Amino acid sequence: MSRVAKQPISLPKGVQINMTGQTATVKGAKSELKLDLPVGITIQIEDGNARVLRDEKSSASDAMGGTIRALLAGMVQGVDKGYERKLELVGVGYRAQAQGKVLNLQLGLSHPIAYPVPAGITIETPSQTEVVIKGADKQRVGQVAAEIRSYRSPEPYKGKGVRYSKEKVILKEAKKK
Repeated sequence: MSRVAKQPISLPKGVQINMTGQTATVKGAKSELKLDLPVGITIQIEDGNARVLRDEKSSASDAMGGTIRALLAGMVQGVDKGYERKLELVGVGYRAQAQGKVLNLQLGLSHPIAYPVPAGITIETPSQTEVVIKGADKQRVGQVAAEIRSYRSPEPYKGKGVRYSKEKVILKEAKKK
């Protein structure tokens, strides 16, 4: 069994893990997330901690033990505190505005982009050049951030585009005559 899978997951107050068949449900103050467990892996909950147990005969469950433990730990943190990603828009005329369940982007294209916000995700725009993506599911928050960034990723000569907060964009030197 991997070292990661042996570590217990501490459950904060207000967070519960329930097992129904091969599905683990993590409930918390922010949300409720579900994870389908592979065959041979179960979860044992005792004294405010959760442990991932595996079938000792199966090498497949041995290989997945650490992965399942990491996914569950991420789900526990997500339903307790949540996750957020910040994006910055760099460029003249690049703007973002959240209106209900739609994020309107103007990224120097011939048309504005209306990005529909998926369920379980909230998008805020503290300023016209900042976008904050929040949610309980780490994977979904990262995927939404990547999709928004893909509309206009930072170009290497002037650095214009949508970038993650604190992302370093290495600029190339311009062509010399």
